[in-house]
Amino acid sequence: MTFDYAPAPESRAVVDIAAHYGLFIDGDFVETIDGTTFKTINPATEEVLAEVTDAGPADVERAVKAARAAYKQTWSKMPGRERAKYLYRIARIIQERSRELAVLETLDNGKPIRESRDVDIPLVAAHFFYHAGWADKIAYAGYGEKPYGVAGQIIPWNFPLLMLAWKVAPALACGNTVVLKPAETTSLTALAFADICRQADLPPGVVNVITGAGQTGRLLVESPGVDKIAFTGSTEVGKQIQRAVAGTRKGLTLELGGKAANIVFDDAPLDEAIEGIVNGIFFNQGHVCCAGSRLLVQESVQDEVLDALKRRLTTLRLGDPMDKNTDIGAINSPEQRARIEELVASGEAEGADRWSAPCSIPERGWWYPPTVFTGVTQAHRIAREEIFGPVLSVLTFRTPEEAVEKANNTPFGLSAGVWSDKGSRTLWMASRLRAGVVWANTFNRFDPASPFGGYKESGFGREGGRQGLAAYLKQEVV
Repeated sequence: MTFDYAPAPESRAVVDIAAHYGLFIDGDFVETIDGTTFKTINPATEEVLAEVTDAGPADVERAVKAARAAYKQTWSKMPGRERAKYLYRIARIIQERSRELAVLETLDNGKPIRESRDVDIPLVAAHFFYHAGWADKIAYAGYGEKPYGVAGQIIPWNFPLLMLAWKVAPALACGNTVVLKPAETTSLTALAFADICRQADLPPGVVNVITGAGQTGRLLVESPGVDKIAFTGSTEVGKQIQRAVAGTRKGLTLELGGKAANIVFDDAPLDEAIEGIVNGIFFNQGHVCCAGSRLLVQESVQDEVLDALKRRLTTLRLGDPMDKNTDIGAINSPEQRARIEELVASGEAEGADRWSAPCSIPERGWWYPPTVFTGVTQAHRIAREEIFGPVLSVLTFRTPEEAVEKANNTPFGLSAGVWSDKGSRTLWMASRLRAGVVWANTFNRFDPASPFGGYKESGFGREGGRQGLAAYLKQEVV
C-alpha cells in the first residue's frame, strides 16, 4: 500500500548563508593571500549557495603557522581539564544550533533533513561530549600522553560535519591543534563550525579551517609544519597521501573506501533484516564508506528476501531533501552521479539483472533511484568496486563457510553485517570476517565510545572510543 503525504518542508529561515566566505585562520575569518574562489551548489536544486575561498599555498602555510603557534604557546600547555571545558562548550553550542546546522548540512550536501537532524548532528555533539570526558584522562588511555602537535585533517563530502567531529574532537582532547580542509562541495558546515569555535572562545589558532579542492589538500599533506595527517576519503587518494608522507616523520591514519557485505541467513528475522538492508545501502543515498552494498542471501530465502525488499523500496520517497518525508535525497555532485551511472552500465553490460524502484525524478538537481542488481557474481565490477550510491548487488550462498569466503573476497575491509537468530553463528562469523566493524542484526549503528576503522584497502587506524585516541598521541620509541 502506498501512502501520499502532504509536503512537510523544513524552513530555511534558521540559516543565514553569506554570499562569500573567507578562510578561518588564527581565530578569525580572513581573505585569501594567493587563492581564488569557487561556488558551492545545492545538489537538489543546482542553486548557488555561496562563494567559497580556494586556499593557495600562502594561505595553507599561514594556517599551519597559526596552529603551530597555538600549540606551543597555549594548547599544549593547558591542563586537560581546561581543554575539556572548551570541548564541552563546543558540544553545547552545537546542540543549541542543531537546527541551523541540520538545515545547512542538507542544503549543501543533499541528504534528507531527517537524517541530518536525527542522526548526524546529535552524533556530532555526542563526539565532542565524549572526548571532553577523555581530555583530563589521557594518561589512562594507554597510548602515552604526548600529542603530535599540528594535525592536518582532510574530510569528505558524505558526512561533512560528522567527519569533522570524528577528527577534531579527539585531536583537541589529546592536546593537538588542527588545520582542517573540508571537501570542496560541502564546506559550509565546517565554516559554521569555525564560527562555533569563535563563539566558544577557543584560543586563536587551535582550530583553523582552509577550504579548497584537491590541490589545497595536497599542500596541507606536504607542508613541513604538519606533524600528523588524518584523511577520510577515496582509496585512490589515500594511497597518494601515503606515498607523499612516506619517508617523513608524519603520523598518518586513513579511513578509506569499502564494499561491505550484509549477510542474511535463513533463520534471520526477515522483517528486521529488510529494514537493515535498506538502512545499510540507501541511507544517505548510499554515500557511506561502510554501506552494505553487497547483499549475501542464503539461497533458501533468496526469493522471499528479494520480494520483500522490492516491496519495501517502492515505499521510499525520493525528492526534496528539505521535506521531512523524504527518504532518498540528491546525489552530491554531477561527477558522483556519472560515476554511479558508469558502474551501473557496466553491471548491465556484464549480464547482471537490474531493477530500479519506480519513482519520479525531479527536473533539477542530481538524482539516482534506489537500484538492485541480481544475478551478480564475484567477477562483476559492481561486486568489486565501490559505487558510493544507492545501488545494491545481490549474491547468494549456501553455507556459512561460503558466506565468509565471499564476504572476504574483496580488497576492502571496513564493515559487515550478520543477520541470524543464532548468537553462536554470529560470533563464529564475526571472528572470521576481515572487517573493522561487524554488526549483528543491525547495520550502520555508531557510538562515540566504539572504535571504527578498516583493514586492507579500507585504511588503518581507528576513530572513536579509547582506541581512537591513539591516532593523536605520539608513540614514544624507547
